[in-house]
Amino acid sequence: MVNVDIVIPVLNEQEALPVCIARLQNYISENIDQKCNIIIADNGSNDDTPKVSKHLVSEYENIKYIRIPERGRGLALKTVWSKSESDIVCYMDVDLSTDLKALPILVDRLESNYDIAIGSRLSKTSKVSNRSFQRELTSRGYNFLLKIFFFNKFHDAQCGFKGLRTSTAKKILPLIKDNKWFFDTELLLIAEKSGFEIANIPVQWTDDKDSRVNVVKTIIEDLKGIFRLRFLGIPKAK
Repeated sequence: MVNVDIVIPVLNEQEALPVCIARLQNYISENIDQKCNIIIADNGSNDDTPKVSKHLVSEYENIKYIRIPERGRGLALKTVWSKSESDIVCYMDVDLSTDLKALPILVDRLESNYDIAIGSRLSKTSKVSNRSFQRELTSRGYNFLLKIFFFNKFHDAQCGFKGLRTSTAKKILPLIKDNKWFFDTELLLIAEKSGFEIANIPVQWTDDKDSRVNVVKTIIEDLKGIFRLRFLGIPKAK
């Protein structure tokens, strides 16, 4: 049986985490045939997230908790994925903005001919709700900019719903320099440069109005990452 590691990166999510885990567990038990492990990757929380996580570990047998003292979603994913012994690794945001109906599709793509599968909010059949005009414009503008610089074929670099074959992840992860929000984009650009097959999965997405992401700061860091890869080059996995 194929084993899947589902990573939930968290930072100060003591309230959202129990709701997320309950929904995810219910969905997995009813809709996923593969063996799924849920890994809470806590990257520097200073609220009761560690306490809540340990309680969830005691409640469910397929949940693990890993504490990464330094902050950065990219660092959390690198840390957990690089140690995985499962066949497939994936991650999703704790707010479960992506409808979980996309999860079995993602796993199916990775079991077939694709090395990587990503959620896309920008495909023609995607459905996005509760999203502000500013966020929609920023997302489309960012992905348009990527295509200008890199002519990439993947649709949505920043959707918080991605999966990889573990063998693929372990080839790419050592080449990724960014440990924060640009991690996703860098991963996909390296993957495409290296010839890995990427599946774009249209998703139903409900935007989280309580998101604490600093949009301006993230844009600046993303632009730095884009210029670094554009002018210093994209490494190629072997």
